Amino acid sequence: MKILEQVGKSWQKDSSWGTYNVTTLATYSGKADLKNALIYSDNIYFAKAALKIGKTTLASELDKIGFNKSIDFVQTMSASKYSNTTDFQTEIQLADSGYGQGQVLTNPLHVASIYSAFVNDGNMIKPYLEYSETPKREVYIENAFSKAAANTIKEDLIQVVENPNGTAAAAKINGVKLAGKTGTAEIKASQDDTTGTEIGWFNSFIADENSNKQLLIISMAEDVKNKGGSHYLLPKVKTIMQRAINL
Repeated sequence: MKILEQVGKSWQKDSSWGTYNVTTLATYSGKADLKNALIYSDNIYFAKAALKIGKTTLASELDKIGFNKSIDFVQTMSASKYSNTTDFQTEIQLADSGYGQGQVLTNPLHVASIYSAFVNDGNMIKPYLEYSETPKREVYIENAFSKAAANTIKEDLIQVVENPNGTAAAAKINGVKLAGKTGTAEIKASQDDTTGTEIGWFNSFIADENSNKQLLIISMAEDVKNKGGSHYLLPKVKTIMQRAINL
């Protein structure tokens, strides 16, 4: 995977960004590649990656996996979107979108479908509401990711939980191969705003396709700024996982 230069906890492309910097919480001694960026939740890596991908390609690929598209579901669901307009208006917005900030809004059900691709050879599975003892798997978006790319993401997300330095290490369950990703959405008027709230995310799934227990949990909690951010959700999701698989 692409290796980018580490630059500490604060970075901007150049002086044209003025006082604006992309910030991240942790530094690490390893190389700045996708695996470590996921393990340490490195905002700067993903901001740089978004700029390298470019606004046209990134928008096209996000559209391909269902952004700006209503979800085919029994209940009306808002579409996920990456911009309030039709595309990315500035370099800063593009960079911030790389790590899920900027104007990115995601529907949790859509996120669940995206995550399903990581254990279904890159195919996003269509969500349904009615319970069935013999569920029929229906593909929502075929080849949303290549099989190789989906497997790479899955293996890297396993390390977010398994690696002691991973942001989701507290969710580790011995004997169960879990994968996951934490995330914190900042709700504030500007970078200098210290009064805004935070939304915490933790998405986790059983990453063993041969397991007789298959479970994906998309969790979100509002107002977690003084509760540990996304880490507030780790013990809660871990408990649900343990009970679901009878551990």
